[in-house]
Amino acid sequence: MAKSKDSIGNTLIVAISVSLVCSVLVASAAVMLKPQQLKNEEEFRQRIIVDVAGFDLASADLQTLYGQIEPRLVDLETGDYFDGMDAEAFDASEAANSAELGLAVPSELDIASVRRRAIYGAVYLVKDGDAVEQIILPVHGAGLWSTMYGYLALEPDGSTVRGLRFFAHAETPGLGDGIDKPAWRAQWAGKSLFDENGAPRIEVIKGNVDDASPTARYQIDGLAGATLTGRGVQYLVHYWVGEHGYGPYLDRMRQEAQR
Repeated sequence: MAKSKDSIGNTLIVAISVSLVCSVLVASAAVMLKPQQLKNEEEFRQRIIVDVAGFDLASADLQTLYGQIEPRLVDLETGDYFDGMDAEAFDASEAANSAELGLAVPSELDIASVRRRAIYGAVYLVKDGDAVEQIILPVHGAGLWSTMYGYLALEPDGSTVRGLRFFAHAETPGLGDGIDKPAWRAQWAGKSLFDENGAPRIEVIKGNVDDASPTARYQIDGLAGATLTGRGVQYLVHYWVGEHGYGPYLDRMRQEAQR
């Protein structure tokens, strides 16, 4: 007796064949689209750096503006520039997880829950001739729900904030995502990172800053309903400008600015 074309075996063969064809098509599409995806991610990263530098994207194209910014690598232990690798091609996340280029952050220093970091860090310098006009640092650390990734722009004195901009996070919509609001980000401009002894001092407080207070120059308004996100921002800034982050490099830049 002939088998029915609608048998379970035939149905499984058709289903498996369709699944294999779809898998091949999806995999092929992913491979073909990967270069464009990487290009888009790189352009987005450059756009955020240009934005935190205060450049007007309406005034020129992205590549022209980004071309005014010089990427360098810094040895985070010594604060010296490191020219042994291409700063643009350096992947800090990948390096952090390697035995050769990464290290574990001691728990007593890991206030931002970074866990591991690369031994080198990128810096982006906005220059006028040989003079540094801005220093832009990549920063990241734990928020309430996610790791927050951004860039911190500083004056050449290495102590005064020009801006802070996040480009990736998954904080609570309507609450923690207030870190993206222009009004909140604008408060960072002109704030002082360090106290008189050189320790990180800037903080995201509960409530609003009293402009008449002598500590106002260190303070940022809190995020209503998102205290842990605001604290996470404070901690990640403290870590990356501190002694286990870019602190030695910023010390060097402060000394050069005072000459």
